[in-house]
Amino acid sequence: MPEAARHLPPTLAMQFEDPLQQHEASTLGMWTFLATEILFFGGLFVSYTVFRLAYPETWHTGSHHLLEWAGATNTGVLLASSLAVALAVHFAEHQRRTALLLSLASALLLGFVFLGIKGIEYHSEYMEQLVPGINFNPAHDPSGRLQLFFFFYFVMTALHALHMLVGIGLLGFLLYHAGRGHFTVPGANTNAVEIIGLYWHFVDCVWIFLFPLLYLVR
Repeated sequence: MPEAARHLPPTLAMQFEDPLQQHEASTLGMWTFLATEILFFGGLFVSYTVFRLAYPETWHTGSHHLLEWAGATNTGVLLASSLAVALAVHFAEHQRRTALLLSLASALLLGFVFLGIKGIEYHSEYMEQLVPGINFNPAHDPSGRLQLFFFFYFVMTALHALHMLVGIGLLGFLLYHAGRGHFTVPGANTNAVEIIGLYWHFVDCVWIFLFPLLYLVR
């Protein structure tokens, strides 16, 4: 074995020369992926804005049908989860295993809280017959434009919830490996915590835009 290879950490992938290069490549890869996600959600936001400007009164009416308390609560929940993830990155870098586990578990729990509140919202809207194509009651808006608002609402929030589910799965992955001490031993590779943290922050940022666009139009 070459002398230089003996000093390389075991967590270093073979295609990288040193841990710094591996970290930079991982970060660049995640930011590139997030750029494609921005383009994806950006298209939805632009389409939403076009119809929002075309039918302002309909959007105003549609917003009044939403549970504002649920949207506001979920905003606070996601902001708290972002703080927990940021702390998890800090604790991983400083090899504080117990604090890392608590931070990841808190973020994971808050993610489930968000989805639970969203489920309550969906159930309420279903009971009020506001789901386009399934049980929308024309009496809510004879013009049919209100269905367009709720089409955007369900598509945008459902896609966000899908990203939340992915994020919860990734946090569960981190929690499992953190419990085995993979991120808090000397020389451990904590790139996964930082990279998944970036994804979680992105999902939270998307909701920061969705909340005023959908709930505060009123």
